[in-house]
Amino acid sequence: MQARPDPADSADLVKVPPRKGIALSVNGQSFVHVGDPGMPLLWYLRDTLRLSGARYGCDSGLCGACTVLVNGVRTLACERSMDTLAGQSVTTVEGLAAEDGSLHPLQQAWIDEDAILCGYCQPGWLMAAADLLRRKPQPTDADIDALPNLCRCGSQPRIRRAILRAASMRRQNRHTP
Repeated sequence: MQARPDPADSADLVKVPPRKGIALSVNGQSFVHVGDPGMPLLWYLRDTLRLSGARYGCDSGLCGACTVLVNGVRTLACERSMDTLAGQSVTTVEGLAAEDGSLHPLQQAWIDEDAILCGYCQPGWLMAAADLLRRKPQPTDADIDALPNLCRCGSQPRIRRAILRAASMRRQNRHTP
């Protein structure tokens, strides 16, 4: 049996400098993107990290299906390129629940109000609602109406009730996200 050659002895090896990348946090885990810096965050989340919550809906930032939080602020993942995310923290719907697995008040309210019809747009709505409750702990109907997300199957009345329920749950200290 012949011993394997030591790769360090090979004259064919070419040392390549380490690839520089874009360091970011996604749902509390650290990642470094070494691909195309112009790649939209949506495709990084879906194709690279295999997080399917943020959805492709319109490719123009009009529907909100791709909504995530960047440093806690509502962001459209289809419009945000990776080169703008160095050192940033991204939260997707997969990272909304607490580390112990307990549901975020919005997730529980969505269940309680049966807010999901077809479900396609719901992750984006949840993330937009999380941003709204961060900014306005007691949102009005007008605040909810101002959310730019679209639902094509008509669950907006249920979504409204779920957001108001989650706000009430937070006020009653049932859960502190």
